Amino acid sequence: MDEEYRVQVGGEDFRIDLLFFHRGLKCLAAFELKIGKFKPEYISKMDFYLEALDCQKKENKNPSVGMIPCASKDDEVVEHAMSRNLSPMMVAEYKLQLPDKAVLQKKLQELINMPLIKE
Repeated sequence: MDEEYRVQVGGEDFRIDLLFFHRGLKCLAAFELKIGKFKPEYISKMDFYLEALDCQKKENKNPSVGMIPCASKDDEVVEHAMSRNLSPMMVAEYKLQLPDKAVLQKKLQELINMPLIKE
């Protein structure tokens, strides 16, 4: 939908790094990009954004979801930071360069050969 999406709460403007609409989930997906290590305060900021988006959403959409890609994360810190959080949110570590071409080809081949799951 937009980068640096503006959301207004209490007369103040706040900016979400990236905002998408997920057609399959029928919901907004907010991304807060972090260049450093994960910090617990990122969770409350994302919670704030998700609540603001949900207050402004149209009736036909599901609750918004959040993603916090970080340069690195400690799984135990993330677990504790999210332990009491009820918002649909995920913290992920990103890589600055792609894996070796052979590794990517192998993973792609595994996906192609994966059996379909029928609901």
